[in-house]
Amino acid sequence: MSAPVTPRTPPPARSSAPSRPTGTATPATTPALLATSASAPAARPGLNWRIRFGALSLIWGFSFLLIKVGTEGYAPFQVTLGRLLAGTAVLAVAMAVRRERPPRGARTWGHLAVAAFFLNALPFSLFAYAELTIPSTLAGICNATSPLWGMALSLVALSEDRPTRRRVAGLGLGFLGVLTVLGAWQGFSGLDVSGTAMALLASLSYPIGWIYVRRTLAGSGSSTLSLTGSQLLLGTVQIALVTPLFTSVPNGFPLLPTLAVVALGALGTGLAVLVQYGLVAEVGPTTAQMVTYFIPVIATAAGVLVLGEQLSWNTPVGALVVLAGAALTQSRARGGRTGTRTQP
Repeated sequence: MSAPVTPRTPPPARSSAPSRPTGTATPATTPALLATSASAPAARPGLNWRIRFGALSLIWGFSFLLIKVGTEGYAPFQVTLGRLLAGTAVLAVAMAVRRERPPRGARTWGHLAVAAFFLNALPFSLFAYAELTIPSTLAGICNATSPLWGMALSLVALSEDRPTRRRVAGLGLGFLGVLTVLGAWQGFSGLDVSGTAMALLASLSYPIGWIYVRRTLAGSGSSTLSLTGSQLLLGTVQIALVTPLFTSVPNGFPLLPTLAVVALGALGTGLAVLVQYGLVAEVGPTTAQMVTYFIPVIATAAGVLVLGEQLSWNTPVGALVVLAGAALTQSRARGGRTGTRTQP
């Protein structure tokens, strides 16, 4: 929703494309691994990249609506489990078609388990629980704060990331936008504090995972598809172990929530990763990362038009301020590099 900024890493010598998502990741997720693998081979001609870019924006933008619909029929952990199962199935098929093998080595799998927790299991579950009490529009805007958290954390955890006036200004502007969205001058009245806090914690979880991935899996030698598919599998196992402890077997399988969960996983967590994978390979991370700035706009429009959610003036205004701040934190002086962004 799985969408957020992946840590910057110089591309290794070989392997597949870089990756929000994963992410998110996205709401995604997962695609932080795209930044750890090497540059991808040239993409084969297919659909125009602008069409795929638009499709990716819609898929991730509608993810928050799908979470909301899914929680109308299933417990949050069940929504997350179904999402991860469907997403893993899509990537497993892709790995089989491309004859990709899972990574080797207990250490790599251990690092992937940690990445799966912070990039998939934890944020997906937090967003699902958050949307029990907050609108999908607010969840989508909270997801847009991931680059702000990422910039703040990278200054502490990554010695090569030095603060600049532009980035510090972006950080301050972004959090001013968050306060605007939340209506701080009104004392946060009418706001569900626990649901909002869970959504913000979910957005914080992504950059924690990205930084961990950057420090442990960069240049691992495995392809991005292999790493991402394995990460999703481990996230599925983690949620499968937890779900029976906190939920009971559903009495039935209501059609609309079931379709929402399947679409959330197959499209938003599986297919979207593959689409972004191809976009980064074809047009580069700087262009591909722009998808993130469309996600809260689409999430807000979907929530208002499809679900009939109410929207006060401070929500869209604050969202624009958040996005402006996020853009500043990812910008560089002329000729500098920019970070890559991925799934919510």
